[in-house]
Amino acid sequence: MSIKKILQFPDNRLRKIAKPVKKIGKITKKIIRDMFDTMYANHGIGLAATQINIHQQIIVIKKKIQDNKALILINPTILKSSGKIRISESCLSVPNIEKKVNRSYKIQVAAINCNGKKIFLKAKSLLAICIQHEIDHLIGKLFIDHII
Repeated sequence: MSIKKILQFPDNRLRKIAKPVKKIGKITKKIIRDMFDTMYANHGIGLAATQINIHQQIIVIKKKIQDNKALILINPTILKSSGKIRISESCLSVPNIEKKVNRSYKIQVAAINCNGKKIFLKAKSLLAICIQHEIDHLIGKLFIDHII
C-alpha cells in the first residue's frame, strides 16, 4: 500500500497537461495501485494521476458507482456527450469547497485498460460526472474553473 500526497489548489502542477501513456508496464501498474490506495485513503470517488504529480493520462474511479466495477481509464477521450446535469462537486485537490457545476448527463468514452486493451464505455449521471471531472484534471482544469 502506497498513499501519495495529493496536490492542493493553487499548486501550479495541477495545471499541467498530462501526456498520453505510451507503454503499460510495471511502472504504470504501480502508479494505478498507488492511485487507488490514495483515493480510498482520502475517501474520494475518482482520482487523476495529475493530482499526485504524475502527468500521465490515467484516471481511476471507485468501485460501485452505478454498479460498475472500479474503473481504470488510460488515455481517455470523450467521444460523445448529451444532456445536461447540474450537481454539487468537490475535489480532493480543492478541499472544503463544494460548488454546482454543469456537466453532460451522458457520455461515451474511449480509453485503454490496464492490459492495454482499447475499451469503450457509456456512462450517465454520477459516473459520467466523475469521468468528466477526472478528465478535466488531465487537461489542467479544475471544477472551480467551471464556476469562476
